[in-house]
Amino acid sequence: MKKLLLYSAACLLALSSCDMDINDDPNYPDNGDVTPTLIFPSVENALAAVPGDAMFTNAGFFVQYFEQRPESNQYNTQAELHFDESSSLFDRCYRSIYAGAMMDIKDIEGKTTDKADLFVCKVMTALGMQYMVDACGDAPYTEMCQGNANPTPKWDEGQTVYTGVLNAMDEAEAAIPETATKITMTDPMFNQKLDAWKRFANGLRLRMYMRLIDAGVDVANYTAKAKAIVASGELPKSDVTFDVYSNAEGQYNPWYASYFALSTNNFCAAYPIVSYYNATDDPRIGYAMDVASATDTYVGQIPGSKTLYKGWSGKDWKNKNVSTIKVAQAMSMPIYLMTLSEVEFLKAEVELRFNDDAAAAKAAYEAAVKADFTSRGITGADAFLAGVRVNFDDQATKEAKLKLIYMQKWTAFFFRNHMEAWSEQRRTDVPALSEATAQDVYNGSTKYSAGDLINPGLNYYGKGNVCKRMPYPDNARKYNKNTPAVKTLADPVFWDVK
Repeated sequence: MKKLLLYSAACLLALSSCDMDINDDPNYPDNGDVTPTLIFPSVENALAAVPGDAMFTNAGFFVQYFEQRPESNQYNTQAELHFDESSSLFDRCYRSIYAGAMMDIKDIEGKTTDKADLFVCKVMTALGMQYMVDACGDAPYTEMCQGNANPTPKWDEGQTVYTGVLNAMDEAEAAIPETATKITMTDPMFNQKLDAWKRFANGLRLRMYMRLIDAGVDVANYTAKAKAIVASGELPKSDVTFDVYSNAEGQYNPWYASYFALSTNNFCAAYPIVSYYNATDDPRIGYAMDVASATDTYVGQIPGSKTLYKGWSGKDWKNKNVSTIKVAQAMSMPIYLMTLSEVEFLKAEVELRFNDDAAAAKAAYEAAVKADFTSRGITGADAFLAGVRVNFDDQATKEAKLKLIYMQKWTAFFFRNHMEAWSEQRRTDVPALSEATAQDVYNGSTKYSAGDLINPGLNYYGKGNVCKRMPYPDNARKYNKNTPAVKTLADPVFWDVK
């Protein structure tokens, strides 16, 4: 009894020393206890999840890196474009952007006056809104995240969102004191280095400027800004990643974790990426795909055609007949928000299109390819660049040189950032959509050029249509009366005008 009384007294003393309210839940801290430094990593995590998880899959099909393995069916809808506004393919991304990142950013902005911290919040807002516009065409922006004060925010047009976030980034950066060198918040991406954040902001600006230019929006202004950024050299010096994953269960890359949980691999390589790798003698072909076990060669599956092969050949099409995607390659892979390769390809495009400087474009183009080789731990970039199909000097015209830049960018995005690959294909129309049908390709038609996209054999949007946008999120359609009217997946976003 004496021991019990002493224990009880100790407990009472402990409780009184903490001044604990009986109504406080120690597992859920007060909002005032959740500081910006604790919140900001969740912003980075939420936005990394957009290209690094669901859209790694979806865009991987749209840009024809991935196909559904013959003996499985999980991703037939993406492979055959058999989805519409009733689908929820973008819902997880939508929640991650708004309920996750944007709400957290609003919380941070209400709790700090630090100008560097506020700037990086605007950078991440721009990134999130770029994702929304590039996927859906428009987005809640000017009225977003007002809670009960406005539970049905309007959806702003994509151009308005793009220009709005770019202006907000500019204003926030201009307000930073010249003496500032770091942000104050915990920062897995850049370890609080303000210079790295400014370089990433410039990379993001350059990416968005090119889309505005090709959309015909304030072309002279944005062209001048793009040229100025490239001339400044103030761009990322390495891959911009969210790199917190490991080979330990529970710490996997989120895309890999999804398929580890299913204990199955639904992915095989698509015909276009395999054909282009083969045509250019590219040593990167084995980085994320295996040879087909039936032939010991790399074989890509013709998009949307796995169920059609038997009719074409009289034989069943099996997993052994195609190259499997090395899902395990992604086990601890960081999420790539912006690769150094992308930055260099953008520089090459600016130098060639706007400065008419083929020498500078060549230097950036080769730097882009080499950066991708280095990122993957693959040697032989110099020998590869000497190949006639990829040698910059061997391209006879400016147009051919530009197409080469775009094709190699598409190649370099594979197993890095599929969402940006999809956006850039829509912006540039490279790779082009082949005039050859899926069956033509199967029959070896000379109308097909290696790397060209293929109208899926089964395509519920019809011949000549590829996926141009994501459906509006199901949650938005259900709960926000201001969600725009239904569109088809063939309706382009504002910058997709080619």
